Amino acid sequence: MKIGMMNNPSKSIYDEGVFCGKAGFDFLDLTIEGPNATSVDITKLRSILDVYGLSVVGHTDPCLPYAYPVQGIREACLTELARCAGIFSALGAHIMNIHPCYFCPPAMRNDLIAFHIEALKPVVEMAASHGLTVVIENYKAPFDRVSTFKKILEAIPGLQLHLDFGHANFGLDNHAVFCKELGEHIRHVHFSDNRSRTDDHMPLGVGTVDWKNAVNSLKTTGYNDTITLEIFCGDPDMQYTYLDMSRKLVTDLW
Repeated sequence: MKIGMMNNPSKSIYDEGVFCGKAGFDFLDLTIEGPNATSVDITKLRSILDVYGLSVVGHTDPCLPYAYPVQGIREACLTELARCAGIFSALGAHIMNIHPCYFCPPAMRNDLIAFHIEALKPVVEMAASHGLTVVIENYKAPFDRVSTFKKILEAIPGLQLHLDFGHANFGLDNHAVFCKELGEHIRHVHFSDNRSRTDDHMPLGVGTVDWKNAVNSLKTTGYNDTITLEIFCGDPDMQYTYLDMSRKLVTDLW
């Protein structure tokens, strides 16, 4: 099991890499998104990662409308995702996260899952050409339930699951259901806490997630890979404190 942190895209990607390394994490969950992480100097970041012995997990912009039912928009998004895949691959990543796309004409909402199946197939193929496995993240309805993910995973060979335990805390199916039904597909995990209403990205133990049950549910699947602490705070000292206490909770429970 490896524990990492995500860079805050509001801050310098290189400063975040140094922070991650000095804090003693195993990997950087590299999100490529605005305002300050849209472009990456691969050589510069690689040198930082090497100094601290950090590996990388790839995380893409959550707002890309890659499944919108207009082909030109899908193609533009695929081009951007391919740019990100090239960066992740050059930095040694093997996993590339993608979020559900909720952009859709209101009259076509019933086709949202079908749109994802159509749009994700070329994304998965493109990522595979870079040596990356695409993992899709659970979030809000209809991507908060096992039934949706079963349809998508069955329809797209090679696609796997990124289980966000914070998101599962305010979705239809909680982490225990996802672990029981789709444990074999989990390839990456996010941990953060909230109060069962919104995605607060709070330190573990502050909100309503039952972390003893969460860790046990994950371990029961046989999972023993990357866990990202997706916890943000404007103050660097408090950020370290929150991350460190959360890391200690995970390691103690593990």
